[in-house]
Amino acid sequence: YGTGHELHFLCFLAALAALGALAPADVAAAVLHAFAAYMTLMRALQRRYQHEPAGSKGVYGLDDYHHLPFLFGAAQLDGNPDGLTPDAVLDAGKVRAHADNYLYLAAIQWILEEKRGPFGEHSPTLYDITAVPNWAKIQSGMTKMYHGEVLAKFPVVQHLLFGPLLPFEPAAPA
Repeated sequence: YGTGHELHFLCFLAALAALGALAPADVAAAVLHAFAAYMTLMRALQRRYQHEPAGSKGVYGLDDYHHLPFLFGAAQLDGNPDGLTPDAVLDAGKVRAHADNYLYLAAIQWILEEKRGPFGEHSPTLYDITAVPNWAKIQSGMTKMYHGEVLAKFPVVQHLLFGPLLPFEPAAPA
């Protein structure tokens, strides 16, 4: 299991939007509810069946399986009413207290439950991100990282099915 599976779920949501079943005003709710429920299911399956990560970058990736909860979660946390700053992920109590409400913190909670040892050792990239001054900058970086590490990788996108709901538009020559 890996980021390609997440991408397919995102394509499913995009197809719903293309069909008109998901209005533009509903996109945030689709991420905060449908995608969050998808993540809960995937984590339960990963834990129960001990899924191997697909293409894991080990300690140098965000997490062995996921990227989108960090991207969407950073956007969700930008301007959050709880005053949570990026370094809040270093406080296990804050993570626990807010994991049910924020995708990013739920992803951190998952890592804290699944990995052993100091956070900075098993998740150095996420640890380094705690020094970024605000969630908007993290979200911007996560978007760039998603493009470079997921969308620009042939082993991931080769499995996408393009068609009327998800058209393929080749990039202009550089």
